[in-house]
Amino acid sequence: MLNDPFNVMLLLAAAMIAGALNAVAGGGSFLTLPALVFAGLPPVVANATGTVALLPGYAAGVLGFREDLEAPPGLSLRALTVLSLIGGAIGAALLLVTDNRTFSKIVPWLLLLATILFAVGPTLLSKVKNNESGHASAGKSAVGLLAVSIYGGYFNGGLGILLLALFGLLGQVNLNAMNGMKNVVSALLTAIAVAIYAWGGVVAWPQALVMMIAATAGGYLGARLARRIPAPMMRVGIVVLGSIMTTLFFLRG
Repeated sequence: MLNDPFNVMLLLAAAMIAGALNAVAGGGSFLTLPALVFAGLPPVVANATGTVALLPGYAAGVLGFREDLEAPPGLSLRALTVLSLIGGAIGAALLLVTDNRTFSKIVPWLLLLATILFAVGPTLLSKVKNNESGHASAGKSAVGLLAVSIYGGYFNGGLGILLLALFGLLGQVNLNAMNGMKNVVSALLTAIAVAIYAWGGVVAWPQALVMMIAATAGGYLGARLARRIPAPMMRVGIVVLGSIMTTLFFLRG
């Protein structure tokens, strides 16, 4: 695949823009997964490879919020780490036992779900923020985080919105802490998922390494440009992009 200059340019561009999107508002998987599929990788391999490509961005995000890291109510940092790893491992294992034909049928619906989550994200988070029901119990907190981590290990799209909404429901109010822990959970579950993907032999490493470099560069550029692009404009663009990709995958299926 990398012998074709068009495929190389497609993957580099998709990864760089995806890295920038994740640095600004999220939504990078709307580009990495379709680019890898259109470049010729089977859907399951494309999903795993795209997840590998975006892992450095999550790790960088953790460093960026290192002073604000604080577990949400009902969860200790140790419990959050364990649940993230377990959930990510379960999700990754589920992907390994999903054949390409089945995953091809699921992908458009996952993209649609991720697009809807991204579109309603601000409204959802606003309602969560205004929720005065108090803190959730430790049991509910653990179940909620485990469920979201399983989703993230299986499919990464919309993960950030789900995590922010969950932390808000658990009673966390500090936005920097919420963003910091979102990156921690994303990095943990993605790291264990990548290890399982690698063990299962579903990662296209040459493509992943090329895209990791581009995604890291895109993340830096995205962070530098974040203040110059109005957030509502960026969000609308990502929703439009997600809608286009979702439509193309439904038509392709």
